[in-house]
Amino acid sequence: MGVKINIADVEMKPHPKFDGVKIGFVVTKDVCCEASITILEIPGETELPIHTHEKEADTIFVLQGEGEIFINGKWEPIKAGDIVTILPKEEHGLKVKGEVPMRCYIIHAPALW
Repeated sequence: MGVKINIADVEMKPHPKFDGVKIGFVVTKDVCCEASITILEIPGETELPIHTHEKEADTIFVLQGEGEIFINGKWEPIKAGDIVTILPKEEHGLKVKGEVPMRCYIIHAPALW
């Protein structure tokens, strides 16, 4: 089953782990066990702690905002238009800089959500 949705129509809900962060579910593992797709909205001046995913590769496309992402053992600048892929078991984290929220389109494969 294909999915077509406008990003403005994605219902944003509180993230289950990160205070103040919103998540919108586009495709979940109930629909496709191979990949899940979410939209993440992170307020300005917010940090998502360094963490890993045991089985999932994490691909992040930054739609809006700027900050730093922790990959390959160091913090790197990240901004709208950047695409980052993190492999399973690799440490990664995110810091949003400035007042503009960061919006990201995220694919986890296999599906995380």
